[in-house]
Amino acid sequence: MSPDRVAVQCATCGVERAEPLPQVCPICADERQFVPSGGQRWTSPAESATRGAAIEFVERESGVTMLVQKDCPGIGQKPALVRTGHGNILVEVPNFIDDASVAAVRERGGLAAIIASHPHMYGVQSLWSRAFDDCPVYVSAADEQWLGLRPRNTVVWGGRNNGTVGGDGPVVPDRAAEIELLPGVCASQPGGHFPGSAVVHWTAPDGEGVLFTGDTIGSVADPRWVTFMRSFPNWIPLSGAVVLRIADHVSRYDFDRIYSNFGGCVPRDARDAVQRSAERYAAWVDGEFDHLT
Repeated sequence: MSPDRVAVQCATCGVERAEPLPQVCPICADERQFVPSGGQRWTSPAESATRGAAIEFVERESGVTMLVQKDCPGIGQKPALVRTGHGNILVEVPNFIDDASVAAVRERGGLAAIIASHPHMYGVQSLWSRAFDDCPVYVSAADEQWLGLRPRNTVVWGGRNNGTVGGDGPVVPDRAAEIELLPGVCASQPGGHFPGSAVVHWTAPDGEGVLFTGDTIGSVADPRWVTFMRSFPNWIPLSGAVVLRIADHVSRYDFDRIYSNFGGCVPRDARDAVQRSAERYAAWVDGEFDHLT
């Protein structure tokens, strides 16, 4: 494996980290994730390659290819390679990279930009960026603190200081902020799962809008509905007020389909699905249906 594709990463979440390494991965120590009972373990793409790790490329629709990780470290996200007439964007990032996967992306037009919806999805983003001429890696300002390794071409966006003298206070997400990643592809930060959690909107070749939602809006077994959580593995909910805020935020976009970060899809009428799901969620957590329990 090329020296440019070497990094240390957490075996549990798969996120890259610079040395010296902490005793425990901060992302996994957070309440949204977990440190396994066997304790902290570190790995690398090179080590994973010896264990047979690979990425399978699965075409989901015209312009959308899912990168399905096989025997890779991490939590198994399925990043989306979005192919446009102005270049390609990787939404979410694999926890693995090798010559074969880089070649497969090159065959599909390479990468012009990378964006992870939130810190759990950072993967080995610095290595993917480096493999494609240090293409920009977009990071939400409110979540910048979670970077374990900063890519050479990091673009921090969508935040402001809370107004403290000297600018050393916490970063407040700018919910009105929107960034154009490429012509026809933009991102904004509804938050929820993380303060800076982002969604990416793209207009597909059929003219319909597609929304890539990360863990901000989660797919469920019934494709007519979605859900919202602070933590999926630990089942920590959000408040009804935050969920309604998220739904209101994404209502600025026209979209027919949703892809979540683990390959789930709302294949049609997704905008309506988000609105009615948010209303149902808020009603349940606010006690409106307590008589049914």
